[in-house]
Amino acid sequence: MFDYTQLATLAAVLRTGSFETAAAHLGVTQSAVSQRIKALEEQFGAILVLRETPTQATELGARLARHYEQVQVLERGLEAGKEQTGPWTSVRIAVNADSLATWIVPAMADCPDLLFDIAVEDQDHSADWLRRGEVVGAVTAREKPVQGCDVHPLGALRYCASASPAFMERWFPDGVTADALAHAPTMVFNQNDGLQADWIKRKTGKVIAAPTHWVPSTQGFVDGALAGLGWGMNPEHLIRRELAEGRLVSLDPDLVYDVPLFWQINRHMGHALTDLTRALKRSARTALQ
Repeated sequence: MFDYTQLATLAAVLRTGSFETAAAHLGVTQSAVSQRIKALEEQFGAILVLRETPTQATELGARLARHYEQVQVLERGLEAGKEQTGPWTSVRIAVNADSLATWIVPAMADCPDLLFDIAVEDQDHSADWLRRGEVVGAVTAREKPVQGCDVHPLGALRYCASASPAFMERWFPDGVTADALAHAPTMVFNQNDGLQADWIKRKTGKVIAAPTHWVPSTQGFVDGALAGLGWGMNPEHLIRRELAEGRLVSLDPDLVYDVPLFWQINRHMGHALTDLTRALKRSARTALQ
């Protein structure tokens, strides 16, 4: 049998990153937090929390914390319609950085009784977090449902391969050709980001290894393009003003690049998180194609 007071303490320690902060959140002493974690570790005969700064979960500790948070979501679903007077419900979801920067936050704000733990992951890989059971939902480019999940189409996030006018003049004086793309610096979010490479292939029909800046930030992409650092695939929704004012220009206005997005959610959690799903779909309608 689980002691859910102890599991709540474990989740708080891992969520806040320290025993002291967890104690403040739970309204108990730090000694009480330590005793609960110690009792839980003795019950399972294993270390659950690595006493580092910040604290880190062992594999078993992470599984127990996820179990506790999923139980809280299910209990919230059973109490739907009642005034929420107990602790906040924490929900962990995987979201791609560009969605987080453009349309997700308003949907989160429409669910004021939830606390969000966001795992930022490329849309082509966010479903992996669902498959591993590390999140209850994910914004993903994957239409085929992960086992045990339901899928809700959201629309398509439109991207614009863009750069500053000065960058275009320097690197593409004779047009955006395969040879020019092989020499012009581009920006890539991380190793999972294939947008720039895919755009190049669509544009030229070739696989080209361009000079690369690694810029793991959506706003960093915009700032980098404005500063002439490189060209990159920026969400059109995010750079409309810059395009209208001529501070950024499209490498090829005729090459439309849309990434379809889907909301996949653990089927057992779906009913409890109906409001979140509705909020995501509502927000997506305002920003996605």
